Amino acid sequence: MKLEANVFLIPGAFFLLVAIVYGFLTDFQELVGFPAILLSAGLAVMIGVYFRMLTKRHGDRAEDREDAAISEEPGDQGLYAPWSWWPLVVAVGCALGFVALAVGWWVMVPATMVSVIGLVGWVFEYSTGRFAH
Repeated sequence: MKLEANVFLIPGAFFLLVAIVYGFLTDFQELVGFPAILLSAGLAVMIGVYFRMLTKRHGDRAEDREDAAISEEPGDQGLYAPWSWWPLVVAVGCALGFVALAVGWWVMVPATMVSVIGLVGWVFEYSTGRFAH
């Protein structure tokens, strides 16, 4: 997790430096760019700090060590639906949501409906049919 923490902490420090320079160049009068860059720094630092806390709590993982063996991995990482069409339905709903930003807010109604239908179908996919529990 140290690598993952650095992947977020280094850009977070960069965004903070850029925000300060940007603020001085605009005399802190620009009310969109400076807060946006500052918030980007804050979000990156929050994720980096979280990964650092995970490193302290759980220690090094097998993939963090150079001398690790493949057999040290814990096995299954989760349950994935390899033939599921529901993620495509959710993606179409999200794409319609982005179209709503350009076309008009009325498109958000069908986008929400398609997204909710896709999400419910995806969540309950293993509750019906051949893969039912």
